[in-house]
Amino acid sequence: MTVRYRPIPQSGGPRPADAHPLAGGPLWFDRVAEHRRGAPPRLVAATGLPPEALAPFTAPRAPIAGLAFDRPRIMGILNVTPDSFSDGGLHATLPTALAAARAIAEAGADILDIGGESTRPGASPVPLADEIARTAPVIAALRAEGFALPISIDTRNAAVAAAALDAGADLFNDVSALRHDPGSLALAADRGVPVCLMHALGDPRTMQDAPAYDDVLLDVLAMLDGRVAAAEAAGIPRARILVDPGIGFGKTVAHNLGLVRGLAAFHGLGCALLFGASRKRFIGTVADAPVARERAPGSIAVALEALRQGAQVLRVHDVRETRQAVALWTALNGDEE
Repeated sequence: MTVRYRPIPQSGGPRPADAHPLAGGPLWFDRVAEHRRGAPPRLVAATGLPPEALAPFTAPRAPIAGLAFDRPRIMGILNVTPDSFSDGGLHATLPTALAAARAIAEAGADILDIGGESTRPGASPVPLADEIARTAPVIAALRAEGFALPISIDTRNAAVAAAALDAGADLFNDVSALRHDPGSLALAADRGVPVCLMHALGDPRTMQDAPAYDDVLLDVLAMLDGRVAAAEAAGIPRARILVDPGIGFGKTVAHNLGLVRGLAAFHGLGCALLFGASRKRFIGTVADAPVARERAPGSIAVALEALRQGAQVLRVHDVRETRQAVALWTALNGDEE
């Protein structure tokens, strides 16, 4: 039976002599929860873990798209779509998209994530030509004017990713974990670019139709473990991989809450961890906030919980507000010196 471990992260001091750094960052742990299917988690000392199980939790994460993980990083969302759940239509022209990108950078984002296909629940696929036309010209125009931030292309399609990379994108962020398009793994390997592998249960059109798991934390971990292995087999080293548990993608409120509570377990994959829960529906359900654009406080609350569990990248809509919250969290929880 496969055993998964979940560190219990701590910050500050006093720090025990046998504590281990979490992913090379300021957080540490000396205990882990041991997860087995069909049994409640069991708390054990980290010193009891086999070296091969402990190593992925402690090793520093390599920079991704030029970003070192010496501090939490913020990925600002730019949807150049007419129908995204939170901001559809607001940035659907080149001038409005460019203005929004500049505003995201000015607000303090570390990386810009551009998407041209809505993957909200129930969304239909977008023709490749339309998705390319929405994204590549924005990236090219930003680079032409000297836009300095790394740029991520949020797409499930290899042709769209290729056009975006040609235009100046730096990272391939795929909600299907490079499964949707048979050419995606080879493209990422051939171009030598970092990737973000996200868990999703099914297609956006149907993913919220009664999603079910035997054990949501273990099931999502197993899927992403398999996708990391597939990426490595295709020639994408683990050092160039971000993983994302896919909050809201084929999950109920209970599933989402369970993944947030268990987030530290994903460090066992040995990759940098991206967390994207900004304005998601489960926040509105829990906090009685039916309007997506009014969910910034709830989004920041779960983002800070993700930081408490060692997430390296936060993907958010509300960059300025999140940056302020991260600054205070870092002052309270970073290295004391």
